[in-house]
Amino acid sequence: MIELVLRAPEDLVEVVSDALIDELDALSVSVEDADADGPQEQALFGEPGMPAPREGWNRSTLHALFDTEAAATHAATLLLAQSWAADRLHLMAMQTVPDEDWVRLTQSQFAPVEIAADFWIVPTWHEPPAAARRVMRLDPGLAFGTGTHPTTRMCLRWISRHARANDPWPRVLDYGCGSGILAIATGLYGCTQIDAVDIDPAAVESTEHNARANGVRLNAGLPDMARGTYPLVLANILATPLKVLAPLLCAHVAPSGQLVLAGILERQADELKAAYAPWVSLKVEDQQEGWILMTGSPSRAFV
Repeated sequence: MIELVLRAPEDLVEVVSDALIDELDALSVSVEDADADGPQEQALFGEPGMPAPREGWNRSTLHALFDTEAAATHAATLLLAQSWAADRLHLMAMQTVPDEDWVRLTQSQFAPVEIAADFWIVPTWHEPPAAARRVMRLDPGLAFGTGTHPTTRMCLRWISRHARANDPWPRVLDYGCGSGILAIATGLYGCTQIDAVDIDPAAVESTEHNARANGVRLNAGLPDMARGTYPLVLANILATPLKVLAPLLCAHVAPSGQLVLAGILERQADELKAAYAPWVSLKVEDQQEGWILMTGSPSRAFV
């Protein structure tokens, strides 16, 4: 396999990437900040769920993989011959990439995740650690959580700390369930009446699949499936939708029940407290890497 490495300004990255994939038979194309780890490095991400401050870096390095050296040479020759490429698109390298077992290499990047000393999330290709008493089998997917993000880990830690195997919550609502990871965790701790809802049908399907794989019975569906009140309501989404959903989520919390919210940055704590103040007094119960977990318990039911 041959790797073609090109340097391009921001406005050429999409054009070059599309040409490599659509017309020049590249197997894959990846893009990196050419100024990474230097004083000119740029951060493209902002708050999760919000538009990026910029769509691309000032200068990008493109890595394109080809089956043969002839194909890579042909691609570089054609691209560099374009009038728009003059003095703007640069060939940095053309090099052989050693053959790898890419499936095994990818799998090796995902190790078991410790939630508590006896509670682990373990990909199917790993053996559970000896200390694990509760094991959730969950493989990395394309769009949904697998327990590695701080918000998910904080929710799972909270469940682990507050669950009682012999006295589980009688009903649980996981609102915005994604992979179903939080709902499944409550099932592993003994809850048998679990509703997991999401606006994305693919998330509902993922939740059902992961629940079956872990021997957990739950009801998964769209948000209108949630009915009545629950002793535990979990919502790991983002701050903006959590604020919008405040009256709805609080209406689902049983009197003296528990509301657990995540997907919140530290600087957003006061915003969430204000949004939920008419129904629940929120407090910060956990924090990790700039994210916080907030909880509250209403003293009466709200409708």
